[in-house]
Amino acid sequence: MFKRCFRNYDSRHPCRVATARVLQEIKLKTELMRSDPDIRSEIYVVRSVQVMLDKDLAELYGVETKVLNQAVKRNAERFPEQFCFQLTVSEYSNLRSQFVTSSLNEYGGRRYFPYVFTEQGVAMLSAVLRSATAVQVSIRIMDAFVEMRHFLSMSGSLYDRVERLENKQIADKTEIDGKFDKVFEALAGPDLPKQGIFCDGQIYDAYEFASGLVRKAKKSLVLIDNYIDDTVLTMMDKRRPGVSAVVYTKAISKQLALDVRKHNEQYPAVEIRTAAAFHDRFLIIDEKELYHIGASLKDLGQKVFAFSRLELPVAETMEILGVAG
Repeated sequence: MFKRCFRNYDSRHPCRVATARVLQEIKLKTELMRSDPDIRSEIYVVRSVQVMLDKDLAELYGVETKVLNQAVKRNAERFPEQFCFQLTVSEYSNLRSQFVTSSLNEYGGRRYFPYVFTEQGVAMLSAVLRSATAVQVSIRIMDAFVEMRHFLSMSGSLYDRVERLENKQIADKTEIDGKFDKVFEALAGPDLPKQGIFCDGQIYDAYEFASGLVRKAKKSLVLIDNYIDDTVLTMMDKRRPGVSAVVYTKAISKQLALDVRKHNEQYPAVEIRTAAAFHDRFLIIDEKELYHIGASLKDLGQKVFAFSRLELPVAETMEILGVAG
């Protein structure tokens, strides 16, 4: 509980505050754009350049789409591909899928794919259409192109700043979490005792001691206990994530087999193996620590029992006991 409380530290993290400030800057700068919003909404990006559809331009100029395209064809030398080009099937389909509510969906009755005009093409249209209206409309469109280009450039740099700030916040949080882990490990207290005796009735104390041994494991647990039941499975569930658990016992009854199967369907698996040669109980932690326990884990604290950590070479002892690997 304390760890969760301490880790609520970043609600006013400097990076989060800076990120909010940058996003607010984007919002304010967006509101400063003064060109016609209808024109901006009709500017698309195709082949990495900003373009407008022939139909949208025709509406702005007050002429039919057919008339606009005929004027372009009569002056084809003035409209090279960098000024005007026809959309391909994939380009047209891609635009329609991205802008389902736009005028792209109004091309159903046409027998050819629409033409699009770049910023230079729009400028040339005013000279081809030859009217005062065309000149004024071209100025408005050119302004929209310029402001959209400026906005995209500005937004790109601002969003880069947001990404950098967010990455820094993640890195800072990871570093601080690591420091908290070290602090809480230090606060966890000294190592468990190497030997001792529990008296009759110390059920919870014995249970808590055994739970501490289980929690101590970082890689593996091996329990040798001839008399186990579902309470041992519950004890093993106290181990850390990723820690394997193997239990050696004298025999596997139908009830124990059922308990293990049901347990393993819901919780990290505990493997049960048979070994009839043992009388005493042992708990091996990470193949490094070997504890001798004078009572079965299911009966801890019900009678007087002793425990001790054996100062023996654990790997060799596991080989001798036949519980290695």
